[in-house]
Amino acid sequence: MIHRLITDDFPYADDILADLHALVCGASQGIGRATALMLARAGADVTVLARDEAALSSLCDEMAEIGTADFRWRTVDMEDTDAVEELVAGLTAEFGPIQILINNSGGPAGGPLLANDVVDFEAPFRRHLHAAHTITKILAYGMERQGMGRIVNIISTSVREPIENLGLSNTLRSAMAAWSKSLSRELAPCITINNILPGFTDTDRLASLANSIAERTGKNVDDIEDSWLDSVPIERLVDPMETAAAITWLCLPASGAIRGVSLPVDGGRLRSI
Repeated sequence: MIHRLITDDFPYADDILADLHALVCGASQGIGRATALMLARAGADVTVLARDEAALSSLCDEMAEIGTADFRWRTVDMEDTDAVEELVAGLTAEFGPIQILINNSGGPAGGPLLANDVVDFEAPFRRHLHAAHTITKILAYGMERQGMGRIVNIISTSVREPIENLGLSNTLRSAMAAWSKSLSRELAPCITINNILPGFTDTDRLASLANSIAERTGKNVDDIEDSWLDSVPIERLVDPMETAAAITWLCLPASGAIRGVSLPVDGGRLRSI
């Protein structure tokens, strides 16, 4: 039923993002992949980035089935800041301004914060915060000249309520939120920047986290997943397409007054206001 969000029950007009170019990072799976599909269905040109060439190629084929714009993929290691800078600068030189940026990257491994050494912070910060800052610096000027810019960062509900045994991820996601809020006061009036805070979402990342917890604690994976669902008022995992629908809403031309917010898409799990 949820899959129909990009087919029969698509929530936005087919051409609402026509003539806009979106860059989606971490698009090979999960929320990034769903977002690329949703933006394509809304009429945007979409360029997708990740390391998995086969997954990106398949994604572009699927976008072509539901959208009518141009779709392309590029492989890059988001931890390689120089490579990211060169790639994004090349995209703008070849295809023109990019008006929509989705900053998204896989989170670091779980575990207590004190189990990490300082060196463990380096790679996750490079592929998420450093990459997001590098890309934003490149694209902001073109967005301002175009009179339109939408930046959405996919982070975590942990910026409101830290998640147990995800100490390094909690730290990184909070840094991203502070970075984003600071930029919301600095960017040109025509550029918005906002955060999406996913909750328990039906992705490979969540399944991997459940297995990691089971290995560390000896608990049954099913029991771990049941405990998660017990804390969610909708009593199910969030479908990535539901998250993608919220992301697309923040990218609409009509969403220009939404700026500097962190929007949970978590089925009501957060207890804070």
